[in-house]
Amino acid sequence: MPMMCAVTFSPRGRLFYADPGQYSPKIGDKVLIPTDAGSEVAECIWAPQWVSEDIGGLPVLTGMAQAADLERHAVSRRRRAQARVAAKRLIREHELPMKVVGVDYIQADSMFTIYFSADHRIDFRALVRDLARTLAARIDLRQLSARDSARIQGGIGSCGRDLCCATFLTDFEPVTIRMAKDQDLPLNPMKISGACGRLMCCLRYEHPLYEQFKAEAPAVGAKVRTPAGDGRVISHDVPRDQVTVKLDAGGERCSCSRASVCGSRKAYEAAHPGPDGPDATPAGAAAAEAGSGTLTDIAAAPLTTRDPTTAAVAAAPHNARTRRRLRRQAAHGQPDPDVPS
Repeated sequence: MPMMCAVTFSPRGRLFYADPGQYSPKIGDKVLIPTDAGSEVAECIWAPQWVSEDIGGLPVLTGMAQAADLERHAVSRRRRAQARVAAKRLIREHELPMKVVGVDYIQADSMFTIYFSADHRIDFRALVRDLARTLAARIDLRQLSARDSARIQGGIGSCGRDLCCATFLTDFEPVTIRMAKDQDLPLNPMKISGACGRLMCCLRYEHPLYEQFKAEAPAVGAKVRTPAGDGRVISHDVPRDQVTVKLDAGGERCSCSRASVCGSRKAYEAAHPGPDGPDATPAGAAAAEAGSGTLTDIAAAPLTTRDPTTAAVAAAPHNARTRRRLRRQAAHGQPDPDVPS
């Protein structure tokens, strides 16, 4: 059974998982973890613990940080701070529309990697020459997208917690406005956008649950039967796994769980396959189903068991204007030429 620990390179930064190997660091200890630029100092956030699954491919700790490693890490931090100040000053002098996001320093190669964000491509050739002359080192400037900038800088989201991209997200999955619509969220950019100005990544977390709920629960506007009487579904409450029904008698509202809705509907459809089925039963079975204490979809019953007005509305095209016209004609006793008598 393998062991695993978690480390971070900056306070409250992104977690990186590693194999402790022969070492047993405690929370807060400084360790050495291999990177592309050599061994770097990191802080242990999770102490090593046994894991049940085999997770190969993790970097193995190269040792515990010694005094020389800590001194080298402190020098690197000072150099990165100097590079950030110099880059901001030179950007102002060159009047470039760019913002410094982060700075990396490779001491062995004497090289700075400066990350910046901008709305469009920037001609920074003169800036690179001045930075190399000021810092006496090689300079590499890299432009980041809005989401990558938020990942490096970090911050607090609207939920009050650290940004997902800065803590545990490894890849950015596509997020669309359709996900916000399916979750009945207000289409206000200020409420559904993250710190990067793009749609929040967490919109994707619950989207599969909303899709499953929509596929299994009665649709909004469907006629259903409850223990309190017939009614119509007016809304879905996905977090509570419920649907809200407005009763025809009195206009009161009641909530029913999706499990009872789906279970009773499937049982009713199995027992009453329709007028053409071999096991078709009389209309009185629908009333018996209503008394069982569960919510039943009336649309599953044959058309002959329903009121003629309801049948005409169900047979009409699915648009609001046609349904309103049919209801007005039924109320005044006027037949509709498009519906067979």
